Amino acid sequence: MTDNRGPVSPIEHGFPHLATVRTSITALFRRLSADGIRAYDTSLAPADAAFGATDDLHLGAQRVAAATVRALRLPDARMVVSFRAMEQAATVELTAGPEYFVEVNDRFRTHRRDLAAALAHEVAHVLLHRLDLRFPGTAENEILTDTAAAYLGAGWLLLDAYREDALTHQRFGYLTPEEFGYVLAKRAALFGEDPAPWFTSPQAYEAYVRGSALAGRDHRRAPLTAAGPLARRRYAKARRAGAGPADGSAYRFEQQGEGAGLRVSFPCPVCAQRLRVPVRGRLRARCGLCHTVLDCTT
Repeated sequence: MTDNRGPVSPIEHGFPHLATVRTSITALFRRLSADGIRAYDTSLAPADAAFGATDDLHLGAQRVAAATVRALRLPDARMVVSFRAMEQAATVELTAGPEYFVEVNDRFRTHRRDLAAALAHEVAHVLLHRLDLRFPGTAENEILTDTAAAYLGAGWLLLDAYREDALTHQRFGYLTPEEFGYVLAKRAALFGEDPAPWFTSPQAYEAYVRGSALAGRDHRRAPLTAAGPLARRRYAKARRAGAGPADGSAYRFEQQGEGAGLRVSFPCPVCAQRLRVPVRGRLRARCGLCHTVLDCTT
């Protein structure tokens, strides 16, 4: 059985799970391949996630569940949705399928706008179960699930369910709002898809902006040519020393062999797979995992 964390208070912010998020993106590319990831080029549409007050409770829930299944490319999986009083937002029994029984919190009988968010997490659990992709620890596995939902096109709903003001403290999932924003920005950069117009929560949009800023910096880190002057100076100093920089930057230098010179390793800004290239000035590097071609000045 899996669970989906419901509204919590206080709400954690920042990027405390960033290392696991990046590892999760790498794991998705390794399991699905670059072509497999690119098959998820269309997100779940807001109209398909909508569940109005006049919709029949069970038929509407089944419709939203089916749309989420299609968005995550599980056409042969059927979600049977029921409602009950429970602490979590939702749970799903992970079986061989093709039917999966999802129980959602009774509050979604009336708070319908967030039902699709709860279902996105649970359907992502089913997808990862079928892919046989999991992390050892429970917390890390839940972060993987949220990352998969967001990166593959349904998890923007989890961020949109985040609301924090004088009257409301609510978020779903295990990532912070900013981490959801980071993953969604990574997806947006890959597919040229901007989720910003879909957010109904002002706080969700603000978290997306903060996450996008960090995701953008991934593409401007040395030795990428787009790195700024300060980052390039730090990189040059570390290169002269032949070691990783003291400020914790992600690149590291290593000897290729006697007389062969240095090479530098750094994470791909798209999939976070570590790349290794020779230190020889301007060059183009192709990531073997996500197939991204990168301009580097090593």
